[in-house]
Amino acid sequence: MRPLLLFPFLLTSATAADAVITYDEHIKPIFREHCLKCHGEDEQKADLNLANFNAVLKGGSGDKAVIAGRASQSLIFRAITAEDDAERMPPKKAMIPAPQIELIRHWIQGGLRESSASKSLVAERDTSFKPNTTLNFDGPPPMPESLPAFTPPQLKRPLPVIAMAASPRAPLIAVASHEHVRLLDAATQKQIGALAFPEGQPNIIRFSLDGRVLMVAGGKPVQSGSVVLFDIKTGKRLATIGDETDAVLAADLSPDQQLVALGGSGKVVKIYGTADGKLRHKLTKHTDWITSLAFSPDGKKLASADRAGGIHLWDAASGGILLTLAEHKAAVRALVWRSDSHLLASGGEDGLLIWWDAKDGWPTITNNNAHPPLRPAGYYGKLPNGVLALAFGPQGELLSAGRDKQVRLWNADGRAVQSFTTDSTLPLQTSISFDGKGLFAGDAEGAVRFWPQTH
Repeated sequence: MRPLLLFPFLLTSATAADAVITYDEHIKPIFREHCLKCHGEDEQKADLNLANFNAVLKGGSGDKAVIAGRASQSLIFRAITAEDDAERMPPKKAMIPAPQIELIRHWIQGGLRESSASKSLVAERDTSFKPNTTLNFDGPPPMPESLPAFTPPQLKRPLPVIAMAASPRAPLIAVASHEHVRLLDAATQKQIGALAFPEGQPNIIRFSLDGRVLMVAGGKPVQSGSVVLFDIKTGKRLATIGDETDAVLAADLSPDQQLVALGGSGKVVKIYGTADGKLRHKLTKHTDWITSLAFSPDGKKLASADRAGGIHLWDAASGGILLTLAEHKAAVRALVWRSDSHLLASGGEDGLLIWWDAKDGWPTITNNNAHPPLRPAGYYGKLPNGVLALAFGPQGELLSAGRDKQVRLWNADGRAVQSFTTDSTLPLQTSISFDGKGLFAGDAEGAVRFWPQTH
């Protein structure tokens, strides 16, 4: 399957039908206009010649100039998009026009085709979704039955939905509220119970793979933070893990329920055993606040992300580093695994939505404008363009929420198939019901919105 790129510019009528960008037809004229004076046949600064296709692939003294499928990692693209005027190419001139930059981006992402007859240099990858048929859980889907009595605090206005999760086996949605978690029936969207979380604000909510345990993590900023595990049927507190001096901002429960990973402003990922609450590993490669953590459904890997855009894959058992995924240039707001553990999706404040191949860390599908905001009339500044939340569904579909106040459903191939608006408020969280029929979003005004899936 060819890597997919959705791009925000309009191609010429000659290329709109097949959207194939080639060196001969599209890229060489751009290089001739802006680059060949210093990187042509007559002169090759840094030993880089952009005047012919093979020379471009060869690169220069600075190593490879282009990497098929990786515009953000390609020397040429980084040089022409550098924010610092002193570093950007061509030197002492205005930036190359945005439409031409997007053509170069699309050419690199599309596999560096020399001509319309050429093949993409990006190896085809199988991104097809293969449901896990080995899972076999005993008993009926777990639902709340005899929860402790709880009277929620009276608030002047609802808390924004900063955390939300759907049970993987039952029609149940858990939603963060002030010092408690609301439990909603996914079919009726009515509240059927609540769990007290006196530790403070619930920043992360996760269901266990069998749906029997609910993990709630959070705390009080600059005071305390921890992770609490609840029995979803009885509301019993099974374990309290961690003793942080700041609120927990990211956490997850391993599929076998043996490990809890947590992180936050301390820039360190800590992995604890749930049986004894003891620290197993400290992962210290991040350089900024930890913003998201996710165990792979097969339990083999742990993905972690930070406020600077860094993503790392770790061996869940040993805590050893496996891969570093370098594409995001701003805070990563969400990390989610597809249920077959084949793909990891990430979304960030830079507007990027990426499906990563977990085997080698290749960005199999890259959407650099997943939630493009509409420009108001008379507004000329930079518009916020970020992906705020992600959730995979049972058939490999992905639900995203963005700063454009849209909730969007993507199929397993990375193609948008449904879109919904949240009007004047931001959607902060997304979930998909266990059967895939219901799409949910929690917004900044504390409301939970529902739409049926039609694809």
